[in-house]
Amino acid sequence: HQSRLAGFIIDCEDTPADEGARFWATALGLQAQPSYGEDGAEYADLQGAPAGLNVEVQRVAHPSRVHLDIESDDIDAEA
Repeated sequence: HQSRLAGFIIDCEDTPADEGARFWATALGLQAQPSYGEDGAEYADLQGAPAGLNVEVQRVAHPSRVHLDIESDDIDAEA
């Protein structure tokens, strides 16, 4: 099977997604997109990442952190 890094999400504690996205877009040389809500969460996409990576900023209530999104063509084998 094959797995690949699909992108990453930057969690920003108690920071609106738009505000966090503006900061991280500048820091990473990407373009911040308007925030949106999904399943009770608040996100903002950052466009222009290399290799087609999906980069998002998320407003969270816990301490800030980054987590990776990995895609696999065989989830059972990956686990």
